[in-house]
Amino acid sequence: MRLFRLEARQTVAADPASVWDFLVDPSNLAEITPAWLNFRLIDPPERLLEEGLRLEYRITPFFNIPIPWVTEITTVSPPEFFVDQQRSGPFSIWRHEHFLRPAETGAGTGVADVVHYALPLDPLSRPLHEPLIRPRLARIFVHRRVALRRRFGNLPDGEPPYLRIARA
Repeated sequence: MRLFRLEARQTVAADPASVWDFLVDPSNLAEITPAWLNFRLIDPPERLLEEGLRLEYRITPFFNIPIPWVTEITTVSPPEFFVDQQRSGPFSIWRHEHFLRPAETGAGTGVADVVHYALPLDPLSRPLHEPLIRPRLARIFVHRRVALRRRFGNLPDGEPPYLRIARA
């Protein structure tokens, strides 16, 4: 099974605590998810992210076919780090690490996402990665960058945004 790594980084003009509070509230997931995914959180929890919390979604990434997706919050270290892992869904493996740190410039917050994922039915699905799956994942994280910038603002002297998807 081939493992891939997606890494996205940006700096926003807000303190780490404000960005943390936004990201750990499941009700904000729709705001940072592109509309074309038709994201729907099923039975939204009434609490913030904590270890063991399971979130169930429905997305329509391809051909308008809804796909259920269940993730579990496996690690939470406020206000710097949390991890969600797929329990069932469109990938064989999906581990999404979220990092927050004070920006190197001294103002704002550095936000980083690192995702390790593997395709279902690998190696049969591997030919779909470059033309279909990789570009869609990139679009999702570009949307996320824009949504966070819209929510918190961008630092003019912050580090430039970064997005990379490669074999792990």
